[in-house]
Amino acid sequence: MTALAADRNTPRRQGDLLNGLLAASVAVFGGAIVMRNDAGYLTKGATATGLVGVGVAQERKTGGASAGDETLNYRKGIFRFANSASTDEITIAEIGKLCFVVDDQTVAKTDGSAARSPAGFARSSGASSTSAGRACPVAGRAVAGVRRCGCRVG
Repeated sequence: MTALAADRNTPRRQGDLLNGLLAASVAVFGGAIVMRNDAGYLTKGATATGLVGVGVAQERKTGGASAGDETLNYRKGIFRFANSASTDEITIAEIGKLCFVVDDQTVAKTDGSAARSPAGFARSSGASSTSAGRACPVAGRAVAGVRRCGCRVG
């Protein structure tokens, strides 16, 4: 194909709800971090290399006997995930920086000595009450709940 010599009507996909082929035999829960493996199939978030974050599962689905037997719906965007702890906790200093997948609901500020794949970019940090689900405006201070981190995925 040659370079353009005139305007082009370039089709685009509308919206943030996507779908893709699921890796074989992997069980993905609704709300889980979704990654794309090096073969191009979707899988759940896990500590592993060769994966890249693409979004959050919109349904519970288990892959078939072969990769690509099942299709998974997922959404890209900014989501609140569990924040890693201790020295790997995402704080206000990491906002805008790459964050990494620990498991299908947890992100961390480091790649775990080259053991983790990127989730996306940290967008917020703080604590969240597990019942109210609202972010605490004071980053780094637990408020009767689980520590959370907002991360842009996909």
